[in-house]
Amino acid sequence: MSKKKKENWGSQLGVILAVAGSAVGLGNFIRFPGQAAMNGGGAFMIPYFISFLIIAIPIACSEWALGRAGGRRGFNSVPGIYSLAGCGRKSWAYVGAIGAYIPLCISMYYLFVEAWCLAFSIQYFTGILNSLGIHAPSFLSGTGGPGMILGSAEGYSRFFAEFVGMNADGALYRSADGLNILTPLFGCTIFCLVFNYYFIWRGITKGIEAFCKVAMPLLVLCSLLILIRVVTLPNPTGEAGRSFLDGLGFMWNPTRPGQTLWQSLANPDVWLAATSQIFFSVSVGFGLIVTYASYVRPKDDIALSSLTATVSNEFCEVVLAGLMILPPAIMFLGASQVEGNLGLFSLGFNVLPNVFEQMPFGQFFGFLFFFLLFLAAVTSSLSMLQPTIALLEEGLNLGRKRSIGIMFIFGAVGTMILYHFSKNLYALDTFDFWVGNFGLFVMAMFQTILICWVWGTDKMYEELTLGAKIRIPRMIGWGLKYVSIPYLLVIFLFWTKKNAVSYWQEILSNPLAQLVIGYLVFTALFFCLVTYLAWRRWERVGKSPAQIYARDIKEESK
Repeated sequence: MSKKKKENWGSQLGVILAVAGSAVGLGNFIRFPGQAAMNGGGAFMIPYFISFLIIAIPIACSEWALGRAGGRRGFNSVPGIYSLAGCGRKSWAYVGAIGAYIPLCISMYYLFVEAWCLAFSIQYFTGILNSLGIHAPSFLSGTGGPGMILGSAEGYSRFFAEFVGMNADGALYRSADGLNILTPLFGCTIFCLVFNYYFIWRGITKGIEAFCKVAMPLLVLCSLLILIRVVTLPNPTGEAGRSFLDGLGFMWNPTRPGQTLWQSLANPDVWLAATSQIFFSVSVGFGLIVTYASYVRPKDDIALSSLTATVSNEFCEVVLAGLMILPPAIMFLGASQVEGNLGLFSLGFNVLPNVFEQMPFGQFFGFLFFFLLFLAAVTSSLSMLQPTIALLEEGLNLGRKRSIGIMFIFGAVGTMILYHFSKNLYALDTFDFWVGNFGLFVMAMFQTILICWVWGTDKMYEELTLGAKIRIPRMIGWGLKYVSIPYLLVIFLFWTKKNAVSYWQEILSNPLAQLVIGYLVFTALFFCLVTYLAWRRWERVGKSPAQIYARDIKEESK
């Protein structure tokens, strides 16, 4: 491994904000409302909170412990940390490769949605998205004519669909005069790629930490101001079922009309979606926390950091994002459209413009919110790139610039696939399911088994209490072993039984699904190769996890 000076976080507040920033962002303000709407509102919230209590908190704590323990032994990459915790076995290094693979793949479509935020902030800044009664701009495939009027729920929804290319594939759109032109969203996507890779190039302290310290407080402040306006909104149509309280009922009532509670909760897709959302929101199962924690100083209080970052994320997601987006979605669009006709990532972009339209200084708040959401999204996407950098730097002894160059190639290709195949956002939804849902689920199961049954919950608890000012109950290890793992396995088995055949048939019959999954498989094979080469290098210099583990056992036996 490189003999360069090990990089650490500048402060405990910095690491808390960075980890919270890795979680708080599009997953909270865009993905969570979409998941809740698509999975029955209140019926989604029950498995969501169950997953938070028995999955998010214990797994987050265990990841902090595992990461710092590996960092003290000189490893920052997930393959190295996993193998060291797995008694030096090479097989655990390949499992850990998933922890570098998943965040990079998520960053590919995360950057695409991040570009939406930047583009919307620009539209608000220029006044396009606060122009009551005027037609949409002419670059939207010639739709700047009758019927495409902003200032209404339908108008904003149609604007969004056109703007992100849901109606047709391709980075090129046909303008009103018949010429093919690049859309502004294309430029925003390129900017997001360059912007993210610049800050990740600056490093942990000067890049990620410095950015999070500014972006996170501003996002929370702006969200609170918008939430106050949402709570005071009147019924926009005067129709029954369109008040703010009706919106709250949709979010918290676990049953839909004509359904019993059991019918609402019997769908394994809802449980998988809720658990995956917890993984996505809190950033557990990514490899992010494990990597971030490896840069923490040996005596820092990781128990406090873990709980603070986790609870901060839930406040932003349930209180700010949930109340700010789902109730007004019901008010402006109606329950039937919210449940069945909006994509996973599109809800906030359809609904929030209607809210800003009703606010004093709505154009300013619209610009401010989407710009700050863009900044918060950057904090998340930056964190997604760090595990891959750690593996390339540590495993192959590559410098940061070369590591970033390799990641940029993979990230740019993946993002352009998503940008080109934009119709119905099918490529984006495919990425999100196989990486953001299925992949996170599998990764979390492997990691929890490693921590509980190989590394040991006693070692985990000892690491958590080292330097801690607060005490985590010792039963957290018991909960991981006998509650979290069975819970994950049961949900996964029920989901597999219900959906495995249909998803396999979809892959076989849909060329676009084959293209997307083919690229994901190709990227996975690349990370397997990198892990193989890293292991050979570690053995050659006498610093493989197996060699370090053997030396530790020998010293303990003396």
